[in-house]
Amino acid sequence: MMKVIILGADGYLGWALALRLAKRGHEVIGVDNLYTRDAVREVGSDSAFPLPDPEERISAARKLLDVDITFYRADVKDFDKLHEIIQRHKPEAIVHFAEQRSAPYSMIDVNHANYTLINNLTSTINLIYSIIKVDPSIHILKMGTMGEYGTPNYDILESPFVEVEINGKKDKIPFPKWASSWYHWSKVYDSYNLMWANKVWNLTITDIMQGPVYGTRTEEIIDEKLRTRFDFDEVWGTVVNRYCVEAVLGLPLTPYGKGGQTRGFISLEDSMQALTILLEHPPSQGEYRVVNQIHEVYSVGQIANMVKEVGESMGLTVKIQNVNNPRVEKEEHYYNVETKILPSLGFSPKKNLKNEIRNIIEDLIPYKNRLESFKHVILPKTDWRRGRT
Repeated sequence: MMKVIILGADGYLGWALALRLAKRGHEVIGVDNLYTRDAVREVGSDSAFPLPDPEERISAARKLLDVDITFYRADVKDFDKLHEIIQRHKPEAIVHFAEQRSAPYSMIDVNHANYTLINNLTSTINLIYSIIKVDPSIHILKMGTMGEYGTPNYDILESPFVEVEINGKKDKIPFPKWASSWYHWSKVYDSYNLMWANKVWNLTITDIMQGPVYGTRTEEIIDEKLRTRFDFDEVWGTVVNRYCVEAVLGLPLTPYGKGGQTRGFISLEDSMQALTILLEHPPSQGEYRVVNQIHEVYSVGQIANMVKEVGESMGLTVKIQNVNNPRVEKEEHYYNVETKILPSLGFSPKKNLKNEIRNIIEDLIPYKNRLESFKHVILPKTDWRRGRT
């Protein structure tokens, strides 16, 4: 069994992963400064499901799942505190989720852009230097995003490097990236910084390029007290989760622009399975491994139609109303992603989007009154071009 530190353990993925790893017998140490809770409230929203304090969550996990999770309320930008925690526990692996994760949030204004870049890059640099000091063999599993690549008119390969030829000269360069927000650029810089740390100090790294995650359930979330957070507003909510809330509230589903923006998606349960496999099957010592972590590919328009179909089959009245796109992005484009590593390690998806949409809506309906109070934060207000809300 492993000892694993999860940075960002209070988040949507972090809490679910803490439960999964602890239930599998791994020793889990969670670290979080609870910034996301405050930042979501800052934009007038909240999690669809009320979130207990971390201590209450850990107590519920102990009672309902018979697992023990250690938790520190700490900011990963504080190098001394991070180093102290890593030195105390000396883990085999560290999962890096401790980043500002919202593209719209990063585009609100200069202060939010600066926070995103400073927080995300500082946390990664602090992690690198902490590991160098404690034990360079510690496996870093860092959450990247498929958004690092943008939407190129070529296949997105599952490789850190690609060979290019310019004026008859060939060389190997990092796989090209073209991000679409300050948040996504921060993740690109993270990847380059980790790639450099791997070259200089032979650090062992898995850099996960994950698509948007959807869902409310995992095998461990067996009680309301164990729920992970669920965001749905225009700043923090991803497209599937936002559409499902719109359907529950009787609001029109709101694809941005033409609705042809295509992405690779993965359920929360399958994300947990994939992350666990990558931790339990680390790369070779000193290897920098890139993994494209998606399951199904859809456009945002196709997802809207799917939510409409499922919602209507459940007795909801669901309409679709395309809205002006607040983002700077292609609305119709080529999209093909290579995914070989996870299947080679035994990953086999258990969920599909259509069935999970039904589960999400079922889980949200009891909270309809709570969701009603946040209607005003669902429609897009954060415009990439204006640089302010």
